[in-house]
Amino acid sequence: MQGFLITLHIFVSISLITIVLLQAGKGADLGATFGTGSSQSLFGAGGGSTFLGKMTASAAIIFMITSLSLAYLSGKSGSSSVMPAKAAVKVVPKTVPTPAPAPVAPQQSQKK
Repeated sequence: MQGFLITLHIFVSISLITIVLLQAGKGADLGATFGTGSSQSLFGAGGGSTFLGKMTASAAIIFMITSLSLAYLSGKSGSSSVMPAKAAVKVVPKTVPTPAPAPVAPQQSQKK
């Protein structure tokens, strides 16, 4: 499920970037002031929404939904750490062998 959402999210992101770059900027309407033949007014209503405007809105809605879904799914992992869990490695310290005790000579009792 999460893999499908990531793939969809990347596809919608690239589509959204492409659609926004294909649209004409609002600065194109300023040409009407200088007599370039544009029929739209300078600060008037933008008119009906264009096909690219509707595509932008649709892609933006899908982008937001996939973003929220991925954020929700990533929070349900059950782990409180960012690092992946590793099996605990038991470290056994190297012990230096203790030397054998020196042989003890039998003590002779001295009686006077």
